[in-house]
Amino acid sequence: MPALNVEFSERELEDLRQIAKERGTSMKALVREAAAADIARHRALQEGAEAFRRFFSAHADEFAAAFPEDEPAVKGAGRVG
Repeated sequence: MPALNVEFSERELEDLRQIAKERGTSMKALVREAAAADIARHRALQEGAEAFRRFFSAHADEFAAAFPEDEPAVKGAGRVG
């Protein structure tokens, strides 16, 4: 399995040691779990954003009708006067 060397400050290392000890796990497992949780969170946010984009695109006309003041100005349609 590929590996990654990560540098921590002395304070961060001490905090990691303490947390790992409290949880009864190794520092390696603690850091790996944290990274895996962040990866899962990132994927979920990406999937949620994509679902929102699809929903918004499918209902763009309804949103435009309901919130006309939020529609972008039409290019070349400046104010006169």
